[in-house]
Amino acid sequence: MKKIKPLFLLLILVLLILPAQVVLADTGPKPTMEFEFKGLQEGELQIISGILYECNLADCSDAAPLEELGPQGLYCDTMSCRATAYGFAPYHILEVEFSDEVTRQSNIFETAGFQSSYTVTIQPNDLLVEAQFSLKAFSSVNLFLIACICALVIGTGIVVLVVFLVRRSRTK
Repeated sequence: MKKIKPLFLLLILVLLILPAQVVLADTGPKPTMEFEFKGLQEGELQIISGILYECNLADCSDAAPLEELGPQGLYCDTMSCRATAYGFAPYHILEVEFSDEVTRQSNIFETAGFQSSYTVTIQPNDLLVEAQFSLKAFSSVNLFLIACICALVIGTGIVVLVVFLVRRSRTK
C-alpha cells in the first residue's frame, strides 16, 4: 500500500501537468471565397471536384493550384465550392469537373475581398465567375472593432475639448 500511494500521486501530478485537450496554434480568421453555381438547381448536373488556380500575374501565365495546407484549400460539395487560405493571390481561375464528365474552366477573376462571394454561371464549355457584393465584411467582430475605434476617437475629442475649455477659463 505504501508503494502504491507515491505512484498514485505521481500519476495525478502528470495528469495535472499534461493538457486536457489538443492545443492549436493556428489563430485568427482566414480569407475565404464562396462560389454559388447557377445551373445546378435542375438537379441533373452536380459538382464532382474542383481546383482553384492562383496567379500573381494578370494573364495567369503563372497559374498554380491552391495548396492544401491545414485549413487551406478548395472544398466542393455537389452544389457549391468554398476556398480558405492563409492568403490569396490577386488573380484566380476556377476549374470544376461536373457529373456530365465535362471539366470547365473559368475566366480570370480577381480576389474580391477578405470574405468574397462569387456567382459562377455554368456554360456549355466554360464557367463565368463574377464577384457578388456582400455585407460579410461587416461581421460582428468588425463592427465591434469599428465601434471601439469610434468610441476612442469621440472620447479623445471630448478630453481635448474639456482640457481646452479649462485652460481657456483659467486664462481669463
